Amino acid sequence: MPVRPRITDAQRRSRLMRRMHLDAASRAPSAVDAARTMVGLHSTTPSTVYLSAWARVDGLARADIDTALYGDRTLVRHLAMRRTLFAFPRDLLAESIGALGPRISASERTNMLRDLRRTPEVDDPEGWIETARDAVLAELAGGESLTSTELRGRLPALDGSIIFGEGKSWAGKSHFGPRVLNMLDASGDIVRGPNRLDWHLSRPAWTSMKVWLGETPDVPSVHDGHKALIERWLRTYGPGTETDIVWWLGSTKTAVRAALADLGTVEVDLDGGVGHVLPDDLPGDSDSDNGDGDDEDCEPQAVLLPELDPTTMGFKERDFYLGDHGPAVFDSVGNGGQTAWWDGRIVGGWYRRDDNSIAIHPLEPLPAEARRKLDARAAELAAWLGEAPMKIGYAAPYMRQR
Repeated sequence: MPVRPRITDAQRRSRLMRRMHLDAASRAPSAVDAARTMVGLHSTTPSTVYLSAWARVDGLARADIDTALYGDRTLVRHLAMRRTLFAFPRDLLAESIGALGPRISASERTNMLRDLRRTPEVDDPEGWIETARDAVLAELAGGESLTSTELRGRLPALDGSIIFGEGKSWAGKSHFGPRVLNMLDASGDIVRGPNRLDWHLSRPAWTSMKVWLGETPDVPSVHDGHKALIERWLRTYGPGTETDIVWWLGSTKTAVRAALADLGTVEVDLDGGVGHVLPDDLPGDSDSDNGDGDDEDCEPQAVLLPELDPTTMGFKERDFYLGDHGPAVFDSVGNGGQTAWWDGRIVGGWYRRDDNSIAIHPLEPLPAEARRKLDARAAELAAWLGEAPMKIGYAAPYMRQR
């Protein structure tokens, strides 16, 4: 029986640094390139797109990201993996819609139906959803961009509430409109267009996907979309386990296994499990598209990443870079906070002081060089942010200890 190739945790950390543009010698040329490599930048917290790009692109200005999002529209926000908001380059946007759009939009619709059936004022839940859907598409077809509140003011079909959590301590009502918009976003019919607030806040104006992009995305089949996204993920994040990929996509084992089989992935031994790599990405393979040097030791470097950064959130099985720090970094529902890295590992977090300087919060004893270089990187981040306010969306548990 042939022996499986082996990729150690140290090699995985070297790959992580180089392939994810965290190594100073491997930076991305632009925010769009960084987003493509990372298979999207998390966008749930508005500032994350900016800070994730800053960590990977030298000389980046906030205006560069504004241009990509709202000028050139080469980055597009879209509800995708794990029902999470990402900023995608256009080619990845199409793959995401194809792979995940049907599943997420159907889930959004099912959840709305469940809650509408518990709402006494609604006699025909399915009819209400279809009426609201058609009204939104008709209103946005002409190219206008409108916030959720503006749409609700114009469209009576959206002006309603849904009862949620009936019988629970957290029960209440939520507006019906945003859930319809999320369903249409996932399916690729509409898109978050201009942001009515500053870069670190979010009040999107919705518009037609076709109007915003000037074209209709060329959406692949569900299977081909899965195959494309998983190939991209393995090219950057690999090796990864089946558990990693299923979790990251928010998909099913059946869909992931079919894609892995079509890609001809190779199993490799990891420190504590079995992972998958693309057939041209085995350690020491001189024909690898990524380069066999990626497995060699990477010089220890300081990295500061924002909450929900795609590196932090890229794996389900994170021990090789997280160690024992999970309870300090991730909240109770799995959101990763702001992190400080040294030598390819999470070694702490960071936070902003009242005077706008950045402080490091170590989670373990650090060598003097690590502390010195993390402090230097913190000073660079503080200078880049200036006096711009920055609201934290998901505070890491360690924030309570500072």
